[in-house]
Amino acid sequence: MDHPARPKKSFGQHFLHEQRYIERIVAAIAPRAGDFVVEIGPGEGALTLPLLAAAGRLTAIELDTDLIPDLKARAAAVGELAVIHADVLKVDFTALAHRHGAERLRLAGNLPYYISSPILFHCVEHAAAIEDMHFMLQKEVVDRMAAEPGSKVYGRLSVMLQLACRVEPLFTVPPGAFRPPPKVDSAAVRLVPLAAHERHGADPQRVHALVKAAFAQRRKTLANGLKGLLDAEAIARAGVDPRARAETLSPLDFVRLAELEAGAPGD
Repeated sequence: MDHPARPKKSFGQHFLHEQRYIERIVAAIAPRAGDFVVEIGPGEGALTLPLLAAAGRLTAIELDTDLIPDLKARAAAVGELAVIHADVLKVDFTALAHRHGAERLRLAGNLPYYISSPILFHCVEHAAAIEDMHFMLQKEVVDRMAAEPGSKVYGRLSVMLQLACRVEPLFTVPPGAFRPPPKVDSAAVRLVPLAAHERHGADPQRVHALVKAAFAQRRKTLANGLKGLLDAEAIARAGVDPRARAETLSPLDFVRLAELEAGAPGD
């Protein structure tokens, strides 16, 4: 890019530019020829071009129209680049995979930090159509994603992602690797959706509703936090202490609660 793009605060843009971190995340993704790679927020193309060179084709989802012409021009000699001008939260990844005849797609991207959690939840909704995901995120978010029960940062994001994926933090990236530098450390993370036989059979919406209610007021016991959904006796029948707090429960504890709630009178 002859004239680097000016990052836009409205899009939460922090362009990755330090080559050693670009190489590390591309190596972690390890794209293969023929992979259907989808990059969220390609920006100036720091990851796009090496991923495209390895896979031969790539689909990029970009909301900033000012970045698209240069990205297409630079990619023309590298491989087959398709750009979807859209808000990623409105992209149906399952339909995208089917439309291109791909069994599953591979997601990658340096996600805008201000909407990273909504993007993660959106991706999880399409986990069956996704082989893996490699994202750059605020390190604090990656810590929450991988947190274990009992941790201070264990919460709704931890539970919902771990019920759908294996979460593997990869490496930390300092602010200076981006333009402009964010005020926090970043981290790369790998998410691998669980196979069908590894996934729980509870209604995902019920699970999410229970998890959201349980963590809404972290200091409350489950019996208080889940009032209107499950009473203390029902919580105990699921093998969970109704006096416990949400952050002490494993992801599968929430599945058992959701299954019990599904069979409650009135359903």
